[in-house]
Amino acid sequence: MDRVHRPTADLVHDLRRAGLDADAGSRRRAEYSSDASNYRVVPEVVVFPRTVDEVLGALDVAREHGSPVTARGGGTSVAGNAVGPGMVLDLSRHLGRVLEIDPRERVARVEPGCLLGTVQREAAVHGLRFGPDPSTWARCTIGGMIGNNACGPRALAYGRTADNVRELDVVDGTGRRFTAARGGLAAVPGLAELVDSHLALIRTELGRFSRQLSGYSLDHLLPENGQDLARALVGTEGTCVTVLGATIDLVEIASSPALLVLGYPDMPAAGDDVPALLGRGALAIEGLDARLVDVVRRHYGGVPDLPKGAGWLLVEVPGATSPEAVAAAEELARAAHALDWRVLPAGPEAVAVWRIREDGAGLAGRTPRGRQAWPGLEDAAVPPERLGAYMRDFDALLGEHDLQGLAYGHFGDGCIHVRLDLPLDHDAGALRRFMEDAARLLARHGGSLSGEHGDGRARGELLRHVYSPEMLDLFAAFKGLFDPGDRLNPGVLVRPAPLDAALRRPAARPVRSVGLALHADDGDLTRAVHRCVGVGKCRADNAATGGFMCPSYLATRDEKDSTRGRARVLQEMVNGSLVTDGWRSPEIAESLDLCLSCKACSRDCPAGVDVAALKSEVLYRKYRRRLRPVSHYTLGWLPRWARLAARLPRPVNWVLGRPRLSRLALGLAGVDSRRSAPRFATTTFRRWWERRADRPSAPVSPARSRRQVLLWADTFTDTMSPSAATATVELLESAGYDVLVPDAAACCGLPWISTGQLDGARRRLTRTLDALHPYAAAGVPIVGLEPSCTAVLRSDLLELLPGDDRSKAVAAATHTLAELLRAPEPVGPGASWTPPDLAGLTVVVQPHCHHHAVMGFDADLELLRRTGATVTPIAGCCGLAGNFGMERGHYDVSVAVARNGMLPALEAAPDDAVLLADGFSCRLQAGQLAGRRGLHLAELLAPGRRPAEG
Repeated sequence: MDRVHRPTADLVHDLRRAGLDADAGSRRRAEYSSDASNYRVVPEVVVFPRTVDEVLGALDVAREHGSPVTARGGGTSVAGNAVGPGMVLDLSRHLGRVLEIDPRERVARVEPGCLLGTVQREAAVHGLRFGPDPSTWARCTIGGMIGNNACGPRALAYGRTADNVRELDVVDGTGRRFTAARGGLAAVPGLAELVDSHLALIRTELGRFSRQLSGYSLDHLLPENGQDLARALVGTEGTCVTVLGATIDLVEIASSPALLVLGYPDMPAAGDDVPALLGRGALAIEGLDARLVDVVRRHYGGVPDLPKGAGWLLVEVPGATSPEAVAAAEELARAAHALDWRVLPAGPEAVAVWRIREDGAGLAGRTPRGRQAWPGLEDAAVPPERLGAYMRDFDALLGEHDLQGLAYGHFGDGCIHVRLDLPLDHDAGALRRFMEDAARLLARHGGSLSGEHGDGRARGELLRHVYSPEMLDLFAAFKGLFDPGDRLNPGVLVRPAPLDAALRRPAARPVRSVGLALHADDGDLTRAVHRCVGVGKCRADNAATGGFMCPSYLATRDEKDSTRGRARVLQEMVNGSLVTDGWRSPEIAESLDLCLSCKACSRDCPAGVDVAALKSEVLYRKYRRRLRPVSHYTLGWLPRWARLAARLPRPVNWVLGRPRLSRLALGLAGVDSRRSAPRFATTTFRRWWERRADRPSAPVSPARSRRQVLLWADTFTDTMSPSAATATVELLESAGYDVLVPDAAACCGLPWISTGQLDGARRRLTRTLDALHPYAAAGVPIVGLEPSCTAVLRSDLLELLPGDDRSKAVAAATHTLAELLRAPEPVGPGASWTPPDLAGLTVVVQPHCHHHAVMGFDADLELLRRTGATVTPIAGCCGLAGNFGMERGHYDVSVAVARNGMLPALEAAPDDAVLLADGFSCRLQAGQLAGRRGLHLAELLAPGRRPAEG
């Protein structure tokens, strides 16, 4: 008999006495209070088991205390099936190994927290992969896929997770551990009898089409289906068993698939054409709304040319060779009824299109009218032959409820993903009204509420619309055999919680920003933090995604250091529940402490969460008119001290060159003692410029034969790295430009921004506008050399000085060096410029995070590849990130970040390879940790500066 649940303190005490890592702190509970759904259920304690025995130990303690238990993997569940009261078991932190790959048997044995991306990477060595591949492949776990019966686009060819599981090592709610496998009904007393007595019911209501995944898939227990208990437990959402390990099937990797893109007048028309394409060997048939692609074009760029249409089908076609795949795709196109089509061979363009599809959940987070969109009917499915008709009825239903949504999904399986702009901030009842009508619509089309992500809290209550009362009773009886005490993920599927209970958004009221404009969220901090819908891309390896997001999470693997974890804690602050001390809450300080302010999340997060901006706002409110940490006055005011030091560089360098004196000075400044200070130039760039006899100093008539450009040398370049600026002058003059330099030094105020000293930043930016605006108004382009400072003029300037009409003009006129040099128009009558020939040179490129996030790095890569050099970009942050890596307490994480990208890349590069790093911080980090000198792009390209010329 389960005991009545005792207070949290006793539960935590017993967990810790058993040697378990258990955390009941308010910050930790906030981080795990939600997944990728609409729901907020605060757990009492989060446990991080290190071994399977610790999982069993935690479950024993939970049973003794009568505590509910929710097993959690990557936390990417959209239906609320990875949140729960009582105990949350995070199986992703430590139980993430591939235990064995048998290439002959084509199976893998894995721990439950193993990432799908890890399986794919290790299996690829043998030419194999796991068949199902949801868009969250880089951060979802195998245990989570088993819980939700995840599918992904290629389930059309390879089947669902259930179809690819051989055996499961599980423990049920009574503490009974067993192996679930084919023909294994005897493992659970009473199961065979339960199935035998309901054969007709199961055969009538279940297994009608491939994506009918709502409820329990008891059809796998039928005699004709091999009485496969492992497959039947897939998709039970942690309500029957906790998975301790799995043996999964692997399939061969398709060698050179082509991507056929078919254009249609609308999405229902695309749905109509799906039956004509089935049975023709496609690996995947995916739907994509044109409006999703428009979001990418506006905010990210880099979208390949697509066929005309307002919606597309993406059809992946296999082939032994690329020409064979292309030919097969062209033949398939002729069988379609599309307006237009295009075939993309395997390569960068196909990858770019698939990336849009992968990021759909986040990209669909705002509808065309600018409202936040939410999951709900996230992955409903109908038989494919009903898809077009269902979509038309669904569009009509949206109109009746005044809702919008951008559809995408697995059209080949009849499964549609859509997020809807439900007004949850002020009308929580809208969710129930719509979902009840949508469930009735699905029932009319013979559909399933869940096509791969589970029913969870979002849809469990609605199963009454698609199943008979007898089937619902059978589901309850099935769960009762495994979990008679209803302790495993209660409130899901059986005895479901109301779909409108425990909603996250209605609990939060508007909070006006006072530091930043937050234009994208109408100045509402609550809207800004609720941009995070939990898709968890911040937990993915940058090597897998090509992004830069959450370098501190990749170093610590702790949810608190992810964009999602930080957003969750900020959400709790604005709703005032768990985090109750506002801006000065210790939970907020802990959550934001290891944020590098790299801004990568503003670009890489599909929902556009910008933790760097949120951190600036928090620090501004926390310390406004109060005493600050010493590093805010030293590193936060570094441009001011650098200007002073530049007046007496030799004495300053002498002091900084003496280890004892340097350590003392740095220690007083709040800098980690393991760091060394950069040296100051004996001749700043501005002094070098002032000594030039023929320097122009002001905008002149556009009628001149050579174009003008304003070179903006930031404080760091001017005082510590002037060679980058002098090389830029030489390069631009050789390219036919007249180079101008503003008369007054101009500081963007970045260190003030990153430390939340926003009033000081505004003062500096106002003076910068005074210096730069006359040139922008005269049509002179402005070139920035330090990426982080350039990014301030392109983005932060508009947030900090939105009322100054000059801000937009300066932001629009500001360019990176590569953007200027690759401009299509000639630099002057008869003038032209081509990159130097660097064939034979290996260039290892460390893009600055702000460069990647704000300007994008495509122009630089294009320019570098035109030189003929072998270019190897590094994915991820260098780890120094301005003041972050210098501050006391951040050194170890800074180094760990560097070890995720920069340091391994430099170790693998040839000895004569050139490190290209436009960011001063990146060059400093490489010099201090790897002893490698980095070059600015101008130093690589300028005549007489190239490495090949000595």
